[in-house]
Parts: sequence; structure tokens; C-alpha cells
Amino acid sequence: MANEHSPLLVHGVYSMMGDTKDSTGGSAGVTGEGSPKSNPRKLNTFFGVMVPTILSMFSIVLFLRTGFVVGHAGLLHGFLMLFVAYFIISLTILSICAISTNGAVEGGGAYFMISRSLGPEFGGSIGLMFYLAKVCACGVYVLGLVEAILDIFGKDPGSAVSHGVRVLPQGYWYTVLYSSVVLLLCMVVCLVGAHIYAKASFIILLVVTVSLISIIISPLILSPQHFNITHTYGNNHTVTVNPSYTGFNSTTLKNNLGPQYSLDYSTNTMMSFATVFAVMFTSCTGIMAGANMSGELKNPSESIPKGTIMAVSYTFTVYVLLFLLLGSTCDRLLLINDYAVFQRVNVWPPFVTIGVYCASLSAAMCSMIGASRILHALALDQLFGLPLAPATVTSSSGNPWVSVLYTWALVQCTLFAGQLNVIAGIVTVFYLLAYAAVDLACLALEWASAPNFRPTFQFFSWHTCLLGIISCVVMMFVINPVYSSASIVLLLLLLLFLHYRSPTSSWGYISQVVFLCFFQVRKYLLMLDSRKDHVKFWRPQVLLMVANPRSSCQLICFVNQLKKGGLFVLGHPISQINDSRVWFFLVNQKLVLLDSYEQFLFFSFPGGMKPNTLVLGFYDNCYPEDYFLQDPVFCEGDRGEGDHFGVDLPSLQANFPPVRHAESPRALHPEEYVSIIQDAIKMGKNVCLGRYFFQLPPETKGIRGNDNVDTIDVWPTNLLSPGSASYADVSSLFLLQMACVLNMANRWRRARLRIFVCVESELGDQGWLAKEEQFRELLGKLRIRAAIKIVAWDNVARMCRGPNSESQKLTEDFLCAVNALLREHSSTAAVRFLYLPHPPSSSQLSQQYLTQLDTLTRDLGPTLLIHGVTPVTCTEL
Repeated sequence: MANEHSPLLVHGVYSMMGDTKDSTGGSAGVTGEGSPKSNPRKLNTFFGVMVPTILSMFSIVLFLRTGFVVGHAGLLHGFLMLFVAYFIISLTILSICAISTNGAVEGGGAYFMISRSLGPEFGGSIGLMFYLAKVCACGVYVLGLVEAILDIFGKDPGSAVSHGVRVLPQGYWYTVLYSSVVLLLCMVVCLVGAHIYAKASFIILLVVTVSLISIIISPLILSPQHFNITHTYGNNHTVTVNPSYTGFNSTTLKNNLGPQYSLDYSTNTMMSFATVFAVMFTSCTGIMAGANMSGELKNPSESIPKGTIMAVSYTFTVYVLLFLLLGSTCDRLLLINDYAVFQRVNVWPPFVTIGVYCASLSAAMCSMIGASRILHALALDQLFGLPLAPATVTSSSGNPWVSVLYTWALVQCTLFAGQLNVIAGIVTVFYLLAYAAVDLACLALEWASAPNFRPTFQFFSWHTCLLGIISCVVMMFVINPVYSSASIVLLLLLLLFLHYRSPTSSWGYISQVVFLCFFQVRKYLLMLDSRKDHVKFWRPQVLLMVANPRSSCQLICFVNQLKKGGLFVLGHPISQINDSRVWFFLVNQKLVLLDSYEQFLFFSFPGGMKPNTLVLGFYDNCYPEDYFLQDPVFCEGDRGEGDHFGVDLPSLQANFPPVRHAESPRALHPEEYVSIIQDAIKMGKNVCLGRYFFQLPPETKGIRGNDNVDTIDVWPTNLLSPGSASYADVSSLFLLQMACVLNMANRWRRARLRIFVCVESELGDQGWLAKEEQFRELLGKLRIRAAIKIVAWDNVARMCRGPNSESQKLTEDFLCAVNALLREHSSTAAVRFLYLPHPPSSSQLSQQYLTQLDTLTRDLGPTLLIHGVTPVTCTEL
């Protein structure tokens, strides 16, 4: 029997069967490539799930600390602690049942479930911490068993003479020696195979059950008793108490209802709700033993949920009965001052002694078995490299004997501490961290709505998973904030280490980048609702259609600077590409390949992520230049980044024909080109036409105007309709907004924005001055910094209207005069923004419309004609 003065095992209960034990058929181990498979499925719900789970939740703390909890906390607080503890583990049980019924759980238990769901980094980190927890837990159980043995058979340290059965000498090195012998026995059992323990597990459960029955029936047989208990505090300071055992008594029950936290006699520290609850919670761990048996069960989908829930219900009932039994029969002084109260009030004390021995030895062996299986699983997955490589070795029966030797050596090191009360705290924190990780794995699978996540156990939801995570984390910090913080820091360090090693796997885990990106992008795209868009947050979502990418690279780069972080889709109509390498190249160039221009206009984008601006190249007779022959990326001998895809110049030329020659026919007729503009405007798309952008130098070279300063010129007037000139219509404001957006791009940030206001002096001196002031006020409200240039165009406007007519007629002379006006004032600009008139409704006027635009922009240099239909400016905060 354990010494009544043994220090308080604050966190001394861990899994008896081993939370990560893979099977009872010890030859199973961890199945993997090259390793023997487990025994045939032959275990039912009782032997495969209930027995190991019950043994995992019953240990020496059941016999040595139950009275301590009731004595300090009282029945009311004790039941509250019990309900809260079982509520927390029940949430994790729901996640365990869900994951375990979604597929076979192989060796490694919690590590296997977490790693296959959350990935190698997270699974490996938790797995290693869980392994260390099992190692320390094995040492705790071995030392606890040695203390129990010495309590019965150990000599009195102050006497050199043996008395009766007390023949074993005591001392630090003797304790290490006895512990090493017990550990050696556990190692021999594990080396032979876990099947030895599996066969004896039912017998061990029977022994523990007999001990519990003796405790329950003892009050019916024993009469009230009084005891004298003496404790020594510090140096030569002794305290004697006279507790009593009253048997079933209503007064005793009433006195034990409320809490009475006092000084703990073994640690000489003041107890509180948190410290007592920590002791209570440690007796509720070890809930994964049944899930780890899936490879040995005849029907795991049915046995794991049913067996685990029945086992937890059974242990909960036993704890409730023991709480009521102690609270109704024992004086509070007896409960507080004697850990071994069950032995003191038992009809035959050896029953309890045998129960403690069996529970301790069983827990030690199961911890070693479970730890060796975790280590073997980690070694098979090659997460930690060469140091664990030998642990993959197994015997002919599949027993990972090298992993057992690794574990034995580490446990032996922990035994030199003599007692592991300090280490026990962080062990329990590790267990809770593993439980939280299981809940997280289940939560991730549920939130991801993976089609193959179809667990047969349906009594869970993302609410239970999230609540389980929160409960486990909160419990960690309730038990010990320092150890909890240290465990999280260790977890992060291991995560960084494994991420640096970049282990590869084909497990199909939830944290795979492609799936997470798809899921998150899809989620947020569906949240986008264009009906809720506000003009303050408008940005260009550009669809750029090019006839041949080989001649449009400068325009592509320019529009990329113009998008302001918005959507940018490059469209190139093409019928067929035979070289798969070119497909990868095109994807890298962000090209969307469709069969026709019509498909681009009606292309369906998810959620509110739809293009709002269509950009086309200009329809003219200019001979396009082949940019592929100018850029070294596409030239042979200097492949640059293109070499990543193995696309050589002949392949590009085969799939992208050479650019059009001057005498070659164009792919579109004028009517088709204008109809694209008309259709886009009807669909509410803003339209931009880009001309002469092949004259822009590459991005690596700067472009400079006068005084070595880039200039962006904006002409917000509809130059083809002088009489209807307006600077505040939707299209004009859109023009200003696009110029302002370009001015925000990194390459154009230092450019100077110039806005040209066309006025007619015939309106009088005050007329154009008032217009300038009005326009300047508008720019101030729009927060646009620009230089306003006043351009008098009386003669040009008069050519449009004629001498005595109010009607407007766009003659060739007028168009040439407007072009000359533009070249006079914007010849040095890096880029120009012009007002694009609405296309004619009749297809017969398409050629005339294009001719007018051609004359208007001839020889101007890089020019963007814009027709806006979307309100994009806002003066509100």
C-alpha cells in the first residue's frame, strides 16, 4: 500500500491501456510499407474497446486520491468537478468516434489521427510530445508501484532490524534499483509482445473490479471506528488528528457537502478549487484506448462509439458511487489526512493493496507499449530523420522491439529523478494538448465539408469540436499555466522544425495548401455580393482580351499596373494547344484560354469576383511587333524563368503563330469588333481601348517626359462632341479615377498627373475661369492631385458645328484638328487617357466609328480610350 505521507500526485493519472496503443494483439504495431500486418480482426466491443478504456481510466489515483478530492472540495464541488471533467472528455470522445469511424486507425493512435488529418508538421509535433508524455507517465507509474511496495515491505529507515515482512532496505539508490527492476520486467513483456498484456487485461480488470467491490461493500460490514494520524511538518513539527469512520450517517453527509480547502499534509501547500480539480481531472484521461483498437475489431464503426461511451459511463458511475460512499461514511479529517483511506476502511485491506499493485503495473506496461507504438509510427513516417530510423525495425511477428528499447532507455533516465511530481504536471498538459488536436482535426474535416468525410458516428458537430478545443485549452491553463505555456512554445518550435524539414506525404490531410486555398477562396468569393458593394471600395476588375500574346506584352504589363490589386484575367481566343508544356506556361502567364470572344463576355466567375472593365487592343492597320523576339526570357540561349516549364522557342512558335503581317487579314471584322464594345456596355462593363502601348519601354527601364518626370495626361472631355462637354458625367469621372489608380502604382507613383480642360473663349473671360475653378473644386472633393491645363479650342469646336448650325458633324478636318491639338499638348506624355464615345447602334456605322477613333489618336503614343458606365468616385469618408 502506498505510504500515506507520499507527496501529492497532482497529475498522476494517465492512460492505463495507452491512449496510443495500436492493438491488443501486440504483433500489430504500426502497419506500413514493409512492416507486418496486424492480426485478423477478432475482438468484439467488450474485449476490444470497453476493457482497455476502463483500464485506461482506472489507476492508482482512483485508490489514493478520491478521498482527497472529496475531503477538500466536498460533495457539491466534487460533483461539479466530476461533471465538468467528464463533459470535457465527452466532447473529445465525440471527435474520436467521428474520426475513427471515418476509416481504419492504424498504429500510433492519436498521432495517426492528427497527422493524417492536420498534416505531418502538426501531427509530428503532437506525436512527439505525446510520446514524451507516455514515457514520463510510465516512470510515474513505476515509481508509484515501488512506493506502494516499500510501504508494505520496506524497512523503517531509522532501524537496522527487519520486522515481519518489512525486509527491503530503503533509500534513493534502492528506490532507483527497485524501479529499474520493475521497468525491466515491463520491458521484457513489451519485447515478447503486447499480446501478453492483452490476454491478461481482462484478468487485471477483474482484480481491479474485485477491489472496487470490496470498497463498496465495506461500509455494510464495518462498524464505526476512530483513528490517530500523525503528520510531520518541517523539522520536528508534528500534528496529530483524531478522525473517525462513522459508517452511513446523515450528519456526516451534511458536514461533507460544502468545500473546506485546507493545507495538504504531503506537499504542505494550501489547496484550492483549481489544484483539487487538477487532481480530479487526471483520473479522467486515457479515453483513446478503444479507438486505437480499430485494426483488431470485428466491426470498428459500431464498436468504437458504443464501447467508448459505455466505458466512460461505467467509470463515471463508479466515481459517483465512491464520492457518495466517502462523503456519507468518513469524517472530513480522515479524508483530508489519509490518502490511503480506502485501505483503512476496507473489510480486508489487502484487497486495496492488490488493486493498487495491479493498477500501477498495468499502467506502466501500457504506457511503455503505447509509447513504443507512437515512436514506431513516427519513425515509419520519417518525420525526424536518422535519429529515429532504427525504430522502424520490427521482429518477425511485427513487434517494434527497437522502439521498445528506445522507450525503456528514456524511462530509465526519468527514474533517476526519484519522484516525478513536477514532470507529471506537464505530462497531463501534453495529454490535453493531444485531445485538443484531435478536436481540431475533426473540426477541420467538418468545416471543410470534405466529400469523403463520412463518419458513421453522427452524434457530433463543429460546435462540439470547437467547444472541446476551448475546454481542453482552458483546462491546461487551470492545471498549470507555466507548463501550458511551455508546452505551446515547444509545440511551435517542433512545428517550425518540421516545416523547415518540409516532409512530404500523400496522406490527403486537411492542411494541404491546394485544398485550403480552394476552400477559403470559394468561401470568401461566395460571401462577395455585388449588390452590397460600395463605391468607396470600388477597384478595377479587368478582363483584357488580346489577339496574340506575342504582340501584346507591353499592354498586358500596363493593365497589370492599372488593376490596383483587383482581378486581372487575360483572355486569348485559341482553338487548340497540343503541347502540354505550353499549357503550364500559359497558366504561369495568367492566361484564360477560351474558344471565342463571346465566351469571354459571358464567362461566369464565382460570387462577386466578376470583371467590371473590358480592355481591348486597338483596331488599326499597324504592323504589330513580336515581343517574344525582343525579350530574353523567350529567346534561345537565355531562357530565364521560362525554363522552369521546359518551353522552348519552337514550341511557343508552334502554338502561338507569328504576329500578323501588314497584308494579313485580321481575325475580326469591324462590325464584330464594335459589337464586342456594344455588348460589353450593355452588360454594364466599362470599356477601354489601348493603342500604341508597344511603344512603352520594358518595366526595367524608366520612361521620362519633360524635365525627366513622367506625365500622365487626362482629357476628360468627349472630344468628338464639343457641344455636350461635361466634366462630371459618369464616364469623365471614371476616366479621372483610372488615371488616379495608375498614379498609385509603384512604377507610376512619381509621375505627374495633368488634366486638360477644353474651353471656348467665346463664352467670355469669366466663363472659362469659372469652369476651371469649378473643376478644381471637384478635384479637391475627389482628393485628386493634378495640374489643370486650360486648352482653348474655339477654332476646333467651330469646325464641328459649322458657321451657322447647331448640329455637329464630325468631318475629317475636325478629327485631324483634334488630333493636332492632342499632339501639341500631350506629345511628351508617357500615357494619355481619352474619352471614348459611345459606339453607334447601327452596325453599318462601325467602320466609320473606328475610322474616327483612328484619326483621333493617330501618332499620339500610348493612349487609353475609356468609356465608363460605373460610378466609381466618392466624396464621403
